[in-house]
Amino acid sequence: MTRIPAVDPAAASAEAKALLDAVQAKLGMTPNFLRVLAHSPAALAAFLGLHGIAGQGSLDAPTRERIALALAEQNDCQYCVSAHTAIGRGTGLSGEEMAANRRGTSQDDRAAAAVAFARALVEHTGEVTTAEIEAVRRAGYGDAEIVEIIVHVGMNLLTNILGKASRIEIDFPEVPLLQHA
Repeated sequence: MTRIPAVDPAAASAEAKALLDAVQAKLGMTPNFLRVLAHSPAALAAFLGLHGIAGQGSLDAPTRERIALALAEQNDCQYCVSAHTAIGRGTGLSGEEMAANRRGTSQDDRAAAAVAFARALVEHTGEVTTAEIEAVRRAGYGDAEIVEIIVHVGMNLLTNILGKASRIEIDFPEVPLLQHA
């Protein structure tokens, strides 16, 4: 049962409504997690700003979705697994690739290193080893991309925590968590 309801855009504050309307215009939908963030227009604006900036980095969309899927599964967030499965399909990821991502790897060796590094960041709350940094570098990621992976981990942790704490109603095709499948 939802613990923090999604804000109805029609009843939102003027600031939140403007942000939600912009999301609706861009995506053709307004995901429930953004509607929960709309309780605080400042939180919604901050998330949308960071998400927009992070999307302009050098990590490609499929790699960003691989990371999101790996962390959603690692953190047991069914909302995020469901959302990023739908988004991942839109970036061209196959069902087999997304299944690998959810298990913490990838069919692509370079992407597997990014996914493993992202999961290590979460597992060790940032205290990754030099070997883990070197492994992602050996896969061809430079310092800018490593920083971007860290930023994407932070954004995904935020959405995983929000999804679990609020028990957001899933508004994407539902995908069960692997350990519950």
